[in-house]
Amino acid sequence: MNSGPRGQVWAHVGQPFDRRAYDVVVIGAGMLGAGCAAALREVVPGRSLLLLDEGGLPNEEGATLLGAGVWDAAGLEGHATELAERSRAELQRWLGDALTPRTLLDFGAERTEAAEASAEVLQAFDDMADWVDPEQLPHVTRREVLTYRPGELTLRLGQGAVAAGADLMLNVRAELTPGGVRLHRLSVTNRHEIVVHETHDITVDQVIVAAGAAGPELIESGLGLHTPHGRAYVQRPRLRQPSGPTSPLLRAGNLLLRPLNGEYALYLPPRSGDPHGYRPTSGRLTGVQVGLRRELLCDLLPRMDALPVLATEALGVGRSLADIEGAWLGLPGGDPQHAPTAEQVTPGVWLLLGGSRTRGGADTLGLGLVRELAEQLA
Repeated sequence: MNSGPRGQVWAHVGQPFDRRAYDVVVIGAGMLGAGCAAALREVVPGRSLLLLDEGGLPNEEGATLLGAGVWDAAGLEGHATELAERSRAELQRWLGDALTPRTLLDFGAERTEAAEASAEVLQAFDDMADWVDPEQLPHVTRREVLTYRPGELTLRLGQGAVAAGADLMLNVRAELTPGGVRLHRLSVTNRHEIVVHETHDITVDQVIVAAGAAGPELIESGLGLHTPHGRAYVQRPRLRQPSGPTSPLLRAGNLLLRPLNGEYALYLPPRSGDPHGYRPTSGRLTGVQVGLRRELLCDLLPRMDALPVLATEALGVGRSLADIEGAWLGLPGGDPQHAPTAEQVTPGVWLLLGGSRTRGGADTLGLGLVRELAEQLA
């Protein structure tokens, strides 16, 4: 990292701000935004850079904290393989021992060259013996993947960017303007209302929008440019089955179960994007109100025969939407299966979107993608 002076941090409105220009502004301090800021400070240390976020580092309401945190390059081809290897090198550099190898059991109906019989493999994992129906998913492939906590990674990336000279402003709402960014610094009233305390206009040479699902809307409302991207509200239900340091991950198609905090977290990409103006609502299971949104229930129900554990009380369905962790995700091209993307929407403005895939998504490709973007901007 750059050995020059540390950047300045503005965490609240009590800290005066008087800058009028930056070479680069990164909007969004999630994993991709913080990673991009850190990479830019290494590749082009002579450019002034400001990293912004409407919340904290990372934002507790953003999608970063709901990420699976699984590096898994199986099945990737071409340029994606190169991005995955670059991401792996970055993960190892930033996380060290916090990047943990684990076994992943990838179940399927079709036999591959490396596949084993599901019934035989499950005998070695007594706790999971009744999770899978070997008749419907008769084959399984074992491989090693790397796991990490996206929130911890994002914090290290942000801290590294500041240590290398990037400025960081939290609790600020950004608005794109022609040739710059308008900063609305936020504060909280005695009634716990979030209000704009002060506004600053700064000129910027390069803006990188890494605000997740809010990114395309920032571009459309601020610059009047249409983007083809969508968004979807995703949830991360818990499977209350015990897990430990050696517990494997389980994958069946695009459904992923990862050991997390002594139990399992369930990750499943949405079928499609949600329409503009949609507000997520909880669904009903056998006539009873639950916290899982209806669309997620429709995706889970057909999988319960092959994965009987999903039909047990171990699946945390909640009683209302607030009981299930959830966040909005930006979908490149409106496609939940699209790989993470970095695109120039107009001269001087770039958009970063991570997408929602559980295989070949931002967890595996993200840091390689932002490193590539930083080198391109150099």
